[in-house]
Amino acid sequence: MTSVVATMLAATGPVGTAGADEISAGAQVSDDGSKIVSSGVDGRTVTLEVYSAAMDKNITVNVQRPKDASVPRPVLYLLNGAGGGTDSATWQAKTDVVDFLAEQNVNTVMPVGGKFSYYTDWKQDDPVLGRNKWRTFLLDELPPLVDRALGTNGVQAIAANSMSATAVLQLAIARPGFYSAAAGYSGCAQISDPVGQQFVKLVTETWGGGDVRNMYGEPDDPAWRANDPVVGAEGLRGTALFISNGTGQPGPHDEFADPATFDPTAESIAAQIGVANQIALGGVIESAVNWCTHNLQNRLDELQIPATFDFDPVGTHSWGYWQDAFHASWPTLVGGLDAAR
Repeated sequence: MTSVVATMLAATGPVGTAGADEISAGAQVSDDGSKIVSSGVDGRTVTLEVYSAAMDKNITVNVQRPKDASVPRPVLYLLNGAGGGTDSATWQAKTDVVDFLAEQNVNTVMPVGGKFSYYTDWKQDDPVLGRNKWRTFLLDELPPLVDRALGTNGVQAIAANSMSATAVLQLAIARPGFYSAAAGYSGCAQISDPVGQQFVKLVTETWGGGDVRNMYGEPDDPAWRANDPVVGAEGLRGTALFISNGTGQPGPHDEFADPATFDPTAESIAAQIGVANQIALGGVIESAVNWCTHNLQNRLDELQIPATFDFDPVGTHSWGYWQDAFHASWPTLVGGLDAAR
């Protein structure tokens, strides 16, 4: 184990003032039993296998090292949407964000897994979605291992889209001050009212095949309110916030390659069906979460908690807009990371 992590660190550049062997020796096993099982290096890209004691399984964690790793750098935890990065709908596959971050002095950490789970700690195991203790993993198990293995400066921010944009706020509230900045794109923050619960059911049950009762219990269970970012918004005070949403109306990322021509090939037909589905289904979803986001804005205004809200006059629930939103959020994220040093 020591030699594996040491090789990783040596291959990705100097890490602060500690030597690779010194850091890797402390990175093996945490007090809670979580540990880095193995690692692979490809240039500045590192793939970690991290054992989660809470979930009793290994989690793949993709890491992109900073442009300059000669001194300790902060961490950006970048979560994927409802698929949890287990499918092709990822920041790396669908956007230029990972390439953009390659030019920044930040460790980008992207866990793989947690599809349809809302990255929370479930009450009990689910027959379909299994054991989900993602809040414990993301707040307690993973960060100490990442900090020791990569020699970070101990400062972190978090960003995510769709389902995971809700989780970003939940995580920030669960551990106030842990993240210096948080950005969420097209998430529905409210989950405890009947409308919000239906959003969670759509993701976890309709798309994921799970049972939300295993997550938070019956609709009247107090766990729903305890995990509702609108209800618990006070916990966001002190965190630099960026929240974005479209309206559901088609925009520049919802166009056919050639709107004047229909090329009747299988590939073209599939692509145009995909765009049509993005406009129809993605438009409805984005319109609904836009309502949620305005409710969050109203709540933060009531509490006089500062936040940057970016409401695009167009935009469906899709990656082109999340790419734009990430770039718009970068000043907030990097500002939080710099301010916390």
